[in-house]
Amino acid sequence: MNHQPIEGFSKLTKQGKIDWLVNEYLEGDQEYQNILKQYWNDNAELQKLHEEFSENTISNFYMPYGIAPNFLIDGKLLALPMAVEESSVVAAASKAAKFWIDKGGFKTTIINTKKLGHTHFIFNVESHKLQHFFNFKLKKKLFEATEDITANMRKRGGGILNIRLIDKTAEMPHYYQLKASFDTVDSMGANFINSCLEQFGRTLREEVAADEDFTHEEKESLQIVMNILSNFTPDCIVRAEVSCNMEDLKDDSGISPEEFAWKFRQAVNIAEIEPFRATTHNKGVMNGVDAVVIATGNDFRATEACAHAYAAKDGQYRSLTHCTTDNGIFRFWIDLPISVGVVGGLTNLHPLVKFSLALLGKPSAQELMSILAVSGLAQNFAALRSLVTTGIQKGHMKMHLLNILNQMRATEEEKQYFVSYFKDKTVSHHEVINEFNRLRNK
Repeated sequence: MNHQPIEGFSKLTKQGKIDWLVNEYLEGDQEYQNILKQYWNDNAELQKLHEEFSENTISNFYMPYGIAPNFLIDGKLLALPMAVEESSVVAAASKAAKFWIDKGGFKTTIINTKKLGHTHFIFNVESHKLQHFFNFKLKKKLFEATEDITANMRKRGGGILNIRLIDKTAEMPHYYQLKASFDTVDSMGANFINSCLEQFGRTLREEVAADEDFTHEEKESLQIVMNILSNFTPDCIVRAEVSCNMEDLKDDSGISPEEFAWKFRQAVNIAEIEPFRATTHNKGVMNGVDAVVIATGNDFRATEACAHAYAAKDGQYRSLTHCTTDNGIFRFWIDLPISVGVVGGLTNLHPLVKFSLALLGKPSAQELMSILAVSGLAQNFAALRSLVTTGIQKGHMKMHLLNILNQMRATEEEKQYFVSYFKDKTVSHHEVINEFNRLRNK
């Protein structure tokens, strides 16, 4: 079928959008209409709220919302909310939390909370001349021009921390930056930062135009390319760690604590030098981080981008977590750059986000940073523990068993049978199908 472009799709009603999609792409099949309507919320006010979070919405896309209990973090016992569809993530996090609860739990340290943004501009002028202009004229003007924007943030203890002129002309002709650092306290701060940066761009243009030290040709060469925050925040970073005596690393897999510690450390070291392993290793970290990020209404895309950029900060992609086994002490930690908020955005709008933050004791942004780092560290610990002992498939496939059975439209009685059947067996998709067919034929 040759589909035709549509004008004014956004102006159609929700039902109009659905009708057009089903008729144009799905041959008018009523089943697809029913699928979309099945996920509408019966509460019309709540449904309207969800639809206004984004554009051209026609339904809701639900994800499982689970709880990982028994997280002892800096002396507080927490249950972590996790929005994730992948089997075994919540179970693995819970298992890691339980493992560490009698060993002192997780300890965290906020290393810094600085966030960054840039005004990127092209200016055909000598670097020393621009630097003198910035130091003695522009910098003060930039702070003054943004006083109204930063007033409320400054009252809460945040604001613009510093502004620097960065010379990038060696990498790109006539390219400079105004690089600003910010403290946005309990908000993620994207709108605040971008508003400040856009004012920087306007002020830069105005001050250059009014300054007699620049020639007419130099003034004409100034081009503000863009004003935008950076999702790479290497100075907004939290450390989470666990440690214990090596003899306390007793594992039900049957290997000794010393062998477990040695294999675990080797697994981390491999991820620190081998990018192919590091990618999967860090994906596991982000399983734990993203699930809590989503549950608390934060931006998991920004979280992912920042974490992976940080993992490659020295020119090679490496593990986000680290391990030592010195002097009989096992230590495992993560330094995670992460920018999140607990005010603004969806935090006061999405009911489950409000629930999540209440469940966590209404944390500050710094406390949420700690919780997220712990969730990532716990997830990574659980994955590595499985990898170096029983293997990843035993636990993962048991969690995946119900997904396979649901695809086969198994009854509740059949599900109970299979849980019992695979109690002492490794689950495989092939074996489930064979046994299912045997059972049905019988």
